[in-house]
Amino acid sequence: MKKTNFQVSLYLIIPFTLSGLSLLWVIITARIQFKGGYGFSNALLFWGIAVFILTFLISMLITWLILRPVMKFIKRTESLPVFPNMPKIGDEKTKDALEHFALVFDQIADILGKVEARELFPNIIGQSKSMRGIFTHLLKVAPTDSTVLISGESGTGKELLATSIYEHSLRNKEPFIKINCVAIPESLLESELFGHEKGAFTGAISQKIGKFEAADGGTIFLDEIGDMPLATQAKILRVMQGKEFQRVGGTRTITVDTRFIVATNKDLPEMIKQSLFREDLYYRINVFAVHLPPLRERKEDIPYLADHFIGKNSKPLIISTQALQIFTGYSWPGNIRELQNTIERAAVLTETGVIEPAHLPAQIKGVMQGNIFQEMSPGNTMTIDNRLAEIEKSLIIEAMNRTGGIQVRAAELLGINQRSLWHRIKKLGIDAGSLKYQQKM
Repeated sequence: MKKTNFQVSLYLIIPFTLSGLSLLWVIITARIQFKGGYGFSNALLFWGIAVFILTFLISMLITWLILRPVMKFIKRTESLPVFPNMPKIGDEKTKDALEHFALVFDQIADILGKVEARELFPNIIGQSKSMRGIFTHLLKVAPTDSTVLISGESGTGKELLATSIYEHSLRNKEPFIKINCVAIPESLLESELFGHEKGAFTGAISQKIGKFEAADGGTIFLDEIGDMPLATQAKILRVMQGKEFQRVGGTRTITVDTRFIVATNKDLPEMIKQSLFREDLYYRINVFAVHLPPLRERKEDIPYLADHFIGKNSKPLIISTQALQIFTGYSWPGNIRELQNTIERAAVLTETGVIEPAHLPAQIKGVMQGNIFQEMSPGNTMTIDNRLAEIEKSLIIEAMNRTGGIQVRAAELLGINQRSLWHRIKKLGIDAGSLKYQQKM
């Protein structure tokens, strides 16, 4: 049996509530007078009724003055194209006007958050809640001189995040020096970081300014710090603590004013247990930690990223619905870098300008061809419940992508009712607001 909801206007609820409080005050006053021996006079009854009516009328006027512009704003907002599936008062998601207002304002805040993300971080493609949460933290830490530790798997965009911190910092007019601790041989790393004096070692035919000295007044980015040798870690710690160092082969102490941003794809606490990373250095760099989630944990961003990489191609391209479904279902162990390479490869193979499943690598196509064991390995401890949840999440995200984020149509596509879809979205932590992606077909 369908449950019937009766809606009472806020124009009546609020005045009646306030008037009821005033009437309660009159009754309490009368009881106090009655107990005090004064009796219950007709004048008191008259003033009680008068207070009730006056309070009701004044409350109704104030409520009308306040709610009228709010209602006009809500109606105007609901008519905008960016709200294609705004629920009405009394449906499954909004039982009363207050819940309806809260939902509308939540969606407005969601859209403003996306606009803020695009405007303030144009080089980082991400509309999901997790990424917008990271952007909020970056805006807070960027203007400070605090050391930032960026962690995340390879290919998640840690360097882009570091660059964005620098661009929003107070040192954005000063040098920004990037150092990849993996790319530089161990024998040359100290010379690159601290510089060297003439004759410090064979081949040092002249004095060389190091990266730290070059970054004086600015920001230095140490990428993949987890691969730095232990001996160099001790010297890095001294620079970060005392802001001073000596060139290789030199005796003069050089003082610098540098802001540090570091990044790693390693599990530093685990490396500390294995004596592969200095504990004191870890606590020194772990001032403000930012973790970049892997692409498989923010699949809502896949359509936007794919669209971005397609736009960078020299020839016009589109992605078929089937190919986008495969993209959404794949776990992307190589993250954004793997997605970019996959699209570049498909762009070379396609002759029609449409990226189809046939243009994708076999290991990616296998995920949506029923081979759910392909990504399993002895080291992969994902349970069957977790894997089924991932598959369910991928199917829902794909349905939402194909329907432009309209949950009614997505539920029909999945063969479930809208309320069931809404509960699954909440349970799986899907950012439905980021899935209003209009498929280019």
